[in-house]
Amino acid sequence: MKDVSLFVSIATLVILFGYITYDGSKEPTGNGSISDEEVALEDDAEYSLPSSTVSIDVPSTASFAGDPVPLGTPDVFERFDKELQINTYLHSNTLFLIKRANRWLPQIDSILKKNDIPPDFKYLPLIESALLNDVSPKQAVGFWQILKTSGGELGLEINKEVDERYDPLKSTEAASKYLKKAYSKFGKWTLAAASYNCGMAGLDRQLDSQRVNDYYDLYLNEETSRYVFRILAIKEIVEHPERYGFKLNPDHLYQREHLHFVEVKETIKDLVSFSHQQGINYKLLKRHNPWLRSESLTVKKGKGYLIAIPTPR
Repeated sequence: MKDVSLFVSIATLVILFGYITYDGSKEPTGNGSISDEEVALEDDAEYSLPSSTVSIDVPSTASFAGDPVPLGTPDVFERFDKELQINTYLHSNTLFLIKRANRWLPQIDSILKKNDIPPDFKYLPLIESALLNDVSPKQAVGFWQILKTSGGELGLEINKEVDERYDPLKSTEAASKYLKKAYSKFGKWTLAAASYNCGMAGLDRQLDSQRVNDYYDLYLNEETSRYVFRILAIKEIVEHPERYGFKLNPDHLYQREHLHFVEVKETIKDLVSFSHQQGINYKLLKRHNPWLRSESLTVKKGKGYLIAIPTPR
């Protein structure tokens, strides 16, 4: 009886398995089975890649701050290729980066030019912060992601009420000071850019220990190894967006907003009230003056601040 019961159980399982795996929506072929052509179609539907995903052509030449990138070196080519593919397929992130760049890059570029910094450095804050006043896990702040200690050394005011690292233009001035010092030390703008990521002392140690004098010859940690290539990729995409599938209506690009500046030489106890006195609300005051970190502003004797106020068009 046990053998019969076992046989019945196995037979039942076989029948159930056949019922579960049979797709009643399939029309049987002449021999009662699914054809090879139908199986192939199913396989294609499951494994085919989206038609919009393509391998991007890497430009035959590239440069940073006037120096050619040695794309004939396989690892250099592949590192540039990687960052170009990644940023092309970040889609909405890169799209909004291009929109913000239209507002900010001309302003940043003019400050760099005044300080004799090559214009390619205007792309550095795009990879640092995406042109947003973010704070990193290491507490680096603003467009240029400046640490508190570094900001003070570079002449920025940083306290509970004022943090000029959040000011896109003043922080550009501070970054320019750093970059000029780094270029004076290393003699190459590519190394100055790399040092912005890992620090001058850290980069100097690597150059000495590896006995080379070029960024593209250095073996570095992943972040610094990618750093200049990320700048190169963003530069390429922002300068040639349609080449990489970004088709933006010029009307959709963010524009520089019209502002006028009010000089303040006395303490403001209530910035909310101050904003209403200027004909705006507190939200707009903070939008255009993100360096104001409190609802009050203490102004010491002999000190003054310029506060940006949006001008109706």
